Amino acid sequence: MPTDSFEKTSWDWQLSQLRQQVSEWIEYEFSRFQSALPEWPQQWAISPWLAKVLYFLFWLVVGGLLIWLAWRLWREFRPYIYAWLRSRGNNFANNPATASNELSIGLLLERSQQFYRQGNYREACRSLYLALLQQLHDRSVIRHQPSRTDGEYLQLLRSSVTPIQPYETLITTHEQLCFSNAEILPENYEHCQQAYREIAGE
Repeated sequence: MPTDSFEKTSWDWQLSQLRQQVSEWIEYEFSRFQSALPEWPQQWAISPWLAKVLYFLFWLVVGGLLIWLAWRLWREFRPYIYAWLRSRGNNFANNPATASNELSIGLLLERSQQFYRQGNYREACRSLYLALLQQLHDRSVIRHQPSRTDGEYLQLLRSSVTPIQPYETLITTHEQLCFSNAEILPENYEHCQQAYREIAGE
């Protein structure tokens, strides 16, 4: 077998070399830092068990910060993740649109009122939107499908219901909730509630 056929390098080898160099550099810098520290009197030395407690507390704080950061990122990007999953046709169990099948219209309307009283107008409007989807499903106007986008709902509604304006109000507000950082005000909720009343009274 010719010598040229052997691999001269590989990603695994390069990665292990990089890891070794980084660990050696950290060890070297740490030893330099330790040698630069002044000598403390013997009575100031930290007992080994206290050092272990401090080490544990340090990693506990670091872990807590990482969990908090992950939670904040999840809250920020959740609508985009759900939209991406819907566009791919996946049925994700925690999707708010899927939750509309599991909740009755009455419960969704009650939730909407609770959120409104708490000043959470985003979730209040979202609950009205979910109630609308459930109502359309129950009336067999449009069967609920988690993969459908707001635009597809509107397109189907334009060919099957009149007037379309109340539906547009609820659906475009939901789009605004999911895809923009615009503040949802009490007036937005009142418009959505009025639109839902018009739809329910048909």
